[in-house]
Amino acid sequence: MRYFADYHTHTNFSGDSEAPMELMVRRAIELGLTELVFTDHVDYDYADPVFENIDFNDYLKQFRYIKEKYRRDIKVLMGVEIGFQPHVENRIEELLSGLNFDFVIYSTHMADQLDFYTGAFFDGKERNTAYQRYFENVMQSINKPANFNVYGHLDFIVRYGDYDSKVLSYLEHSEIIDKILQTLIYNGCGIEINTSGYRYGLQHMHPQEDIIRRYKKLGGEIITVGSDAHRPGDLCADFNDAYTLLRDAGFKYLNAYEQRKPRFVKIP
Repeated sequence: MRYFADYHTHTNFSGDSEAPMELMVRRAIELGLTELVFTDHVDYDYADPVFENIDFNDYLKQFRYIKEKYRRDIKVLMGVEIGFQPHVENRIEELLSGLNFDFVIYSTHMADQLDFYTGAFFDGKERNTAYQRYFENVMQSINKPANFNVYGHLDFIVRYGDYDSKVLSYLEHSEIIDKILQTLIYNGCGIEINTSGYRYGLQHMHPQEDIIRRYKKLGGEIITVGSDAHRPGDLCADFNDAYTLLRDAGFKYLNAYEQRKPRFVKIP
């Protein structure tokens, strides 16, 4: 199957990737992609400071070189994945106003200034309490005019926490999940299908299928597909499943972005 684009990828400008931009682009060309979007991490005041800052002088130099070098083969776009926390919102706004990103993902990688990866956020919380509080933090990040395009891996929380079962019941959190989805739709934003859930040992992509179907039922149309690849070999991983799910859920189009403006592209 031919894929259109990968809208969630990381390079060695992210603290958790060693992949050079050029190798990611070469692999994307091998896969026959029309577009590739780099969405390296910016997580201000994160538990691990390696995620906090990108050297954008070096980044822009390399990005422009790669974009021009391969312009006849693929469209390379500059995105960013921002780990939103309310207390660093001013820094985020300053970043977004200062650089001309094509595409912006908001994600919640910490909640209440506590890290998921280290387990600090989960201390003393039953599973459903932790999940509910996570979604309340997501709601905080979107409960105003939006300065992003899609929300990343909306049920990200299920990757973490030392619980017997890593299952998130939509029905148990339907009120706040619906509120999040409705707010995104109202603000002209969307969600992504992030296929990395499989690579983290889950039985589903992010978000899980019932949330994707609910988003569509509520009127959601804006949706992108990303692998969350941190190395070339993971580009477009499990995209067949993602495209199949989109069609089954009633979607006919994916979204693409340039200069933050969306357009609709028929699902291949």
